[in-house]
Amino acid sequence: MSKLGNLGARLYRGEVGYDFVGKRMIWYGISILITITAIVGLSVRGLNMGIEFSGGAVFNTPKTAVSATQAQHVAEETSGHTAIVQKLGDSTLRIQVSELTTEQSRATQEALAKKLDVPLDKINTDIVGPSWGDQIANKAWTGLAIFMILVVIYLAIAFEWRMALAALVALIHDLTITVGIYALVGFEVTPGTVIGLLTILGYSLYDTVVVFDGLKEGAKDITKQTRWTYSEIANRSLNSTLVRSINTTVVALLPVAGLLFIGGGFLGAGMLNDISLALFVGLAAGAYSSIFIATPLVADLKERDPQMKALAKRVRAKRAAAAAKGESGTEQPQDAVDGLDAEGDDEDDAAAAGVVGPRRQSAGRDGRDGRGGRGRPSGKRR
Repeated sequence: MSKLGNLGARLYRGEVGYDFVGKRMIWYGISILITITAIVGLSVRGLNMGIEFSGGAVFNTPKTAVSATQAQHVAEETSGHTAIVQKLGDSTLRIQVSELTTEQSRATQEALAKKLDVPLDKINTDIVGPSWGDQIANKAWTGLAIFMILVVIYLAIAFEWRMALAALVALIHDLTITVGIYALVGFEVTPGTVIGLLTILGYSLYDTVVVFDGLKEGAKDITKQTRWTYSEIANRSLNSTLVRSINTTVVALLPVAGLLFIGGGFLGAGMLNDISLALFVGLAAGAYSSIFIATPLVADLKERDPQMKALAKRVRAKRAAAAAKGESGTEQPQDAVDGLDAEGDDEDDAAAAGVVGPRRQSAGRDGRDGRGGRGRPSGKRR
């Protein structure tokens, strides 16, 4: 078995683990800092809205020897707006200029035809109005609102309202970070960006629900035992699915990273940046929120419940009593010490299994094995 597989098995059995829930204030602080940075970037720089949302024109030229830089200079000088020029594989140019009126589009078309020394009708011009982008944006907001409502209702029914609230906070956290990074990087927002944002919600929710399902199973009849608090069971559920969450995220990120860094960056296919950046940032943020935000937040909300407060008090009292017995163990008879050792073994077994259940019967005094004698079957001597 590989080292990672062995670690995953040990995490699942509870032999090792990291206290994610216990250190939740650190994760909250990191998330707040990242979120504030994203909001500031969004407020200061704003989003670079594509032509589909701001309106404008797209010019397609025939095969030409004019460079993309030269065409960009002509388009920007004529229109007074920023132009995005792409050199296509057949040596044609695609020139995109946002926020153009019909008159400005006509003037830009004439200037490009003069620069390329081609007839005016050879420059294909497509004018896009901002109303089309507004329709896309409105439908995206409507789809997002419906998705959020259905998620909350489903999680509240399948699990409980605290988990539904934690999942909703995690989703908003992921969207805010993704949109903020888009503003900081300055990538153009297109319909592909909207599709990417809606897609990451499913990935983010998947990891969260996996952890919640394990937590639901581990917390059954939790008030009938005094070994673990709710936060400790939540942390064990999180550790048991940690390697699975990491593997799922890495496998999903690899092809997206290929699109973003190789396709969009190295090969220059700028159109791939729209959806790939949203997916890359959203997948990473979703994995982070499912581990460091959603489950610790559920534990925070659940620990406020009076039953969980009483359980935590009983657990602390039992551990204090066990610690007191351990300190005075040297003064106890040997049979009492044996009984405590057996009880400790039982707790270790339960911890390894990650479940709450009855303990085994400890050995009797003087080494009796429960059959009535000292290791011999009961009956008359011959």
